[in-house]
Order: sequence, then C-alpha cells, then structure tokens
Amino acid sequence: MEILHLYPEEILTVDAALQESKDPEEDKNYLDCHESKSGHELKTEDDQTLRRPSPDADLTSASNSDSFVYNDGTESGQRKEVKGQERENMLESRIDLLEKTKKDTERTDEKSKEETNSELITVGLAGHQEGSQSDVPDACFIRAPIGVAEGLTCAVVDTLSCLMVTGSEELVSRVIRVKVQDGANLRFPVTVVVPFCARYRGNYRDIAVKVVNREWRASYISPITTEGTYGGQRGSFAEVRVYSLGLFAVVSCLKRESYTVPRRGLSHKLPMDPRICLNYLPGSFSAPIMAQSMIQPVDAVLLAAVKSRSDAYHLVVSTSPLLYLTHPSSQPLRRPLTLTLPCPPNPDKKRDSRRQREETEHRHTRPVSAAAAWDQASSHRMRMLGSCVQSSNEMSTEMLIVLVSKDKQWSVLDNVTIRNQQNGLVSFELTESFDRLLVVRLLSPVQPGCLTSLAEELEESVCCHAVTVVLGRRQNDPHTVLVAALPSRDLSWDTSKLQAQGYNGLLETSSEIYMCEGEQLLLCFSGNITSTVGAQTNQHDVLSERLTFHSQRKNHLLLHLTEVDPFGNYSSPHYKGTAVFYKVTRGQLEWRGDKAVPMDPKLLGDPVCKLPLTLPKKTRSINRPIVARVKLCEENDSLSDSLLLWLSAKLSEEEITQLMLCLRLRRSATQLVKLRAGDSLSIRAFQILTMWRRGLPAAPHQPKASQLAHCLAKSGRPDLARELLLRQAAATRQGLLK
Repeated sequence: MEILHLYPEEILTVDAALQESKDPEEDKNYLDCHESKSGHELKTEDDQTLRRPSPDADLTSASNSDSFVYNDGTESGQRKEVKGQERENMLESRIDLLEKTKKDTERTDEKSKEETNSELITVGLAGHQEGSQSDVPDACFIRAPIGVAEGLTCAVVDTLSCLMVTGSEELVSRVIRVKVQDGANLRFPVTVVVPFCARYRGNYRDIAVKVVNREWRASYISPITTEGTYGGQRGSFAEVRVYSLGLFAVVSCLKRESYTVPRRGLSHKLPMDPRICLNYLPGSFSAPIMAQSMIQPVDAVLLAAVKSRSDAYHLVVSTSPLLYLTHPSSQPLRRPLTLTLPCPPNPDKKRDSRRQREETEHRHTRPVSAAAAWDQASSHRMRMLGSCVQSSNEMSTEMLIVLVSKDKQWSVLDNVTIRNQQNGLVSFELTESFDRLLVVRLLSPVQPGCLTSLAEELEESVCCHAVTVVLGRRQNDPHTVLVAALPSRDLSWDTSKLQAQGYNGLLETSSEIYMCEGEQLLLCFSGNITSTVGAQTNQHDVLSERLTFHSQRKNHLLLHLTEVDPFGNYSSPHYKGTAVFYKVTRGQLEWRGDKAVPMDPKLLGDPVCKLPLTLPKKTRSINRPIVARVKLCEENDSLSDSLLLWLSAKLSEEEITQLMLCLRLRRSATQLVKLRAGDSLSIRAFQILTMWRRGLPAAPHQPKASQLAHCLAKSGRPDLARELLLRQAAATRQGLLK
C-alpha cells in the first residue's frame, strides 16, 4: 500500500513535465491502449516490445502462501493494486520518453548553435584584369560562412573566352577564375553568383553556368535563379552552388528537353515549340528509356543567305527547324515513331492561289436578282470544289524531303511517306533512331548530294554571324584607335552608339566577315604605323593584338599607335600604315598554360580584311640663325614679313589660286599649306608667299619685289603690284637713312 500513497505525487510531476512535449489526444489513446491489455505490452521508440507479467498471475501465485492477507481485503482493494501496477509501468515508460525528448532538445540546440556560428554572408569580389592595373568591381559574388569568403580570390580572364564556348553556345558574361588562397581552409558547398547580360532570349535557348576545373574538364550547372539584387543593383545574376572552383562563365545554349518514354507509349509535345510532336506507340522500346531533344530554329533570313551561295539551292522553298534527338543506343526502335514538324508552305503560291481564287469567284458570281436559290448553292459548291482541286494540284507540284543524320553524316531518307497537315505542319514515321532531322520543301526534284550539302551548310550557318570590323578614333586623341567587331545586323545602331561616345571622326569599316562564336581576329601592322607594344619589342609585323568575337558581348579593343620612322612618308602630311586582320577558328586554338594561342601561326592563310591607318605628323621647330634672317630682311630688295602680311590681307581665294600658279609652287607644297593654315585665307596667302620667298636663291641683289609684282599683275591685280613697289621703295629709302 506504500506504492499507492507515493504514486499520485510522482505522476503529477511527470505529467507536468510532459505537458508541453505530448499531445493530449495521444495521452488519451496511450492510456486506453494500456488499460485494455492484461499483458501490458509497452512499445518504445525503437519499436521493441517489452512484456511484463500480469498482475493476475502474481495474485494467483501468491494465493497459496499469503491468502490470509487478501482474504481480509475486499475486491476493491484488488482492483486498486492492479491499477497501481499499471500506473507504475506507465510511469517508467513516460520517464524513458522524457529522457529521450531531453536528449533530442539538447541535440537541436547544439545544431542551432553551429548554424549560428556558420551564418552565410554575401561578399562581392573585385576581379583583377590581366595586363591591366585597374580591377573590375563586383566581378562575382560569393555566399559562404563568415570568414570563408576572405580566403577566395577572383580574376577576370576574358582572354580564355574563346575556349569557354562550344557548338551553338553563346557567351553572355565575363570569364571569372575563382580560387582559394594559399593556406586558406574552405568548406564546401559555396554559392557563386556571376552577373550576365543576355540580349537574345527565347523559347529555344536557356541559361547555364559553365565551370571548367583545373584538369580542363567542363560541366554545366543550371542556375538556382537568374534574377536578383547584388551590390545594391537589381539585374541578371546566375546563382549556382558548387563543390569545386575554377573558371566560371554564363552561356546561352539550346534548351534541352529530357523525357521518359514508358512501355505503354507517349505522345510528347516539346515545350520549346508545341507544334513539334513525338508520338511513341506502345511497345516502341523493350523497357522504359530516357530521351532528350533540342531545337535549332532556321529563320527565313538564314535560309536566304545560304540559298544565295549556290544556284542549286534556289529550288528550296522552306525548311523545318533542326531537330536533335538522343535515344539510348542499346534500345532500338521496335515500332515506328511518328514526328510532326512545322515546314512553312510556299508564300508566293499562297498569294497566287488567293489571287486566282478571287478571279474565279468574280467570274462565277452573278447578281442575286438573276439567280435562283438553287443556282446560288450550286455555284457556291462549284467554287469550293474548284478551289480544293486547285490547292491540291498546287500542293502536288511541291516535294517534301526528309534529311537525317547519323554519326555526323547527312543522308536523304528514302521510302518514307510525308503527310501535309494544316497550318504548314508535316508528319512522317521513323523506323530507326537518328541524331538530327530536317524537312525540306522543294519546288522540283534536286540531287541528293545538293540536299546533304544544304543541310551541312545550314548546320554551320546557324552558328555563324555576319561581322563588320570598324576602326574609330576621337578627335582629341588621334593616337588611340578603337577596333570593334560588330554584328552586321546591328551595325547602324552600334555605330551611332560609338559616335555618341565621342568617336565622331570618319569610321573605317570593312566588308562583311562570317565568324562563329569564340573565333578570334589576330591583328598585325604594316607600313609606317605600329602599336606601342610592337614598338617596344621592335616587332611590327607580329600578331600581338587579338580580338575575340562573341555575338552577345561587347567586342572592343583599344590600341595605342605610334610611327615606326619619324622621318618616313616625307611627301605626305600624315604617317601611313595598314591594319591587317587574320581569322583564327576555335579548332586552331589550344590551351598553353593559362592562355589560348594558335597552334601554328604560319597556317593562318590570307587576311580577311585590311583597314588603312593614319597618324598626324608632329610639328617640329627648326632652329635657324636669327642674324642670317635679319640680314636677309635688311637687303635692299628683300621682302619683309610686314609687307607680305599686308599683301596677304588684300588677296581673295581666287586671286590666291592664280598667284600660286604664277609663282610656280609645287602641288605638295600647296597641300601642306592648306593643312597648316586651315580655313583662314590671309594665313594661307602668307604661308604661300613665305614659302615662295624661301625657295628663291640667296642672291644679294636679286629683284624679289619686282618678280612678285610681275606675278600680281599677271594674276589680275596690277594695282597691288604698283602699291607693292611703292611700299618697297619707301622701306628701302628708310633703311638707307638709318
């Protein structure tokens, strides 16, 4: 009976301790469950069942020896003792549960303390540019625990951008190298945020972060988000979580769609273009497979550019998009695969058929008063039938050809039925898997070899861009030249932006050059002009400068020019030279240390363009003896500067031209005078007269004034000639008196 007296105090303490950790409904179920069982099966957290002996069994075994004790009690006493035993067992289970809850709470507190100590912060890293003393602020952002970001360094290595893109990828950000400082302890994962700017984004392209490790192995990571606010600015930022560091770049690539084909079949419309549908019949594969697809659109402008290269392509009306399909090679197709692709009809025939249909309707249409109801219905049926027959005849003149590629080899797919559907859609069946597919609409049959070459040129042209090389300079800094590789489609817009930036002079432009993403233009100089780098190394014709083309990046290169020979081009007022550009493809580049260099510079071939360069000559001061000049001016028949200044102010532009002919000056001398004098007529006339005076022989008694007066009278100004002689005579008399 001592247990009965002690139990209420203990059970109240336990219930108060477990009040917050356990639900009241669970307590109720717990009690009901244990009171209904006589064997008292207690289930712990580990689902282990502990069996305790029944109180009835204890009473039965003790009835032989201690029966006199229980005989004096009543039945209510037995129930109380059984109930006390049950409560004792329940108390032990609750104490175990309380201890385990306490341990879990301590573990959670320790974990929260660790998370507090490793709180994440976002730090912007300035990127050091190779070959430049200035850094790029906030080249990338790092989100890591406190103290981790200080152990990372960031560098901008745009010189490696040519090797960061492959295939149809387009670079839309800088190339960033992130690495760990020596001795720093870094815990992964680390969140890297790279800013980017994508001009052209659509349903067919996607954004990915390309990471190249130390072994030059590339991997692609889909960003967690592409928009955000970093460094106080909101814009496009690609955020990824990585477990290794290296080179980071954001690329725009074709969107890849992955889907599973079950055994029961699948009808799948690609989200990039819902018009494209792939219909797998049940049992197409022996087991469920994973397939991938990509779409490369072919627009009408690109097709027209390819058709202009060969006369054999003129019969091509339109093409479908390039469809890339990837199926597991171990699972061949067991049933036909039905494909639906868009292939636009001939727009010229649509206009012709519409015009003919309108003419036919106009011929068969009569006034309502002159036609009966049944006659109108029959004529309407005739017009509809005629238009249907006409359209079917027109469609029958065109041909649809399916081109397929396997192991990078294009071929024409024979024995395939292509069905025309509405809205320019076509469908056909495939009995085997191919890598790439293309549907071509033709006006008449074309040789298979021409069609395969068309597919190859289309596949190459979708990655090529028409580029124009532009040279520009500011008027206040003629020795600094900007070289820009601009897409031809945006040439007028980009040149207007350059002019707004101060490049107001004449822009030298090249003809169109076709370049792919990541290809380079190597620059060398010829003539009497070179870059300051070439002048320092005394290697003027070495390919020292390079410009990498990216269709969605700013492709600018600043050059500082200087002359090779300061005494060269003596017959010209400018130094002259030429900028020669060579194209280097991505296949001709290789990694060499931390740089991308051509494999063999001797195999570059012919230059793709040449642009002229000019530099103004420096004005040189020539030290002449002052005494000799005074002596010449003191000659009796010499022409003083004051007299020539008076005469130059009296002449007009036509008279100056006539006087130059009479004085018999060289043409190069007159051009030099125009460059030096500018638009001022008086200064130009004075320069001409002084140049003529210097060219006269230094004879002591040569009649210079009389020669100039004769030329003035011959050019139509005898009055100036007479006044010139009078002034010269007065100056001579005044000199003699002195």
